[in-house]
Amino acid sequence: MKFFVALALFACLGSLALAKDDEYCQNTVITACYTSAFSGNSICNARFAGIDHIEPEIQSYINANLAKSYDYLLLATHFNSFQKNRPGFQKLYQGLSDRSFEDSIALIKQVTRRGGIVDFNTRHESAGSVSTKRGTLEVDELHSLALALDTEKQLATGATHVHSRATHATDAERDPELAHYFEENFLGKQAESVRKLSGYANDLAKLMKVPDPSLSVYLFDEYLQKQ
Repeated sequence: MKFFVALALFACLGSLALAKDDEYCQNTVITACYTSAFSGNSICNARFAGIDHIEPEIQSYINANLAKSYDYLLLATHFNSFQKNRPGFQKLYQGLSDRSFEDSIALIKQVTRRGGIVDFNTRHESAGSVSTKRGTLEVDELHSLALALDTEKQLATGATHVHSRATHATDAERDPELAHYFEENFLGKQAESVRKLSGYANDLAKLMKVPDPSLSVYLFDEYLQKQ
């Protein structure tokens, strides 16, 4: 009887050891090399820390940046038409469009560097997700600045949300490397963009408090060209 109990205990310990071994790449790498496991659930990948929990939030932020880049491009095209003829505003929104697109590419590279996969067919919504709903973009100069300011605040809030998730989550979900990446590349830049656009909107609003604001708008556009 004691023999069978000992045998059962040995088998149980062996299975536990096998499960423990599966957690390490060195114990499964040979098998993984001869299968498609590297692209699936293999432990032999670049994923670590809280990437599993934060990846959907970053995916949402990538989608938001791409959507806002397109919106800014439409604004730039609107002010570059022969009817509007505002090269300063066109330059401002073209720059914001290019920046949002470049941020998307940088985030895609960051996610793949950490072993993630960017899937544009998947939509993830959370409390900190940036809205991608598009309103009318054929607006005047002052309202376009207000629209851009709202957009930059949304992007700033989205970056802050991802940073908070990476910093203040539980031990299993915390990811200091991703938090540092967002702090270095997004938080300060978005805060500066919000400050600049809020200043533009307030300055132009004051300049337009005249019976005929057309000259004020023209001079402000000239100012934007020089920035």
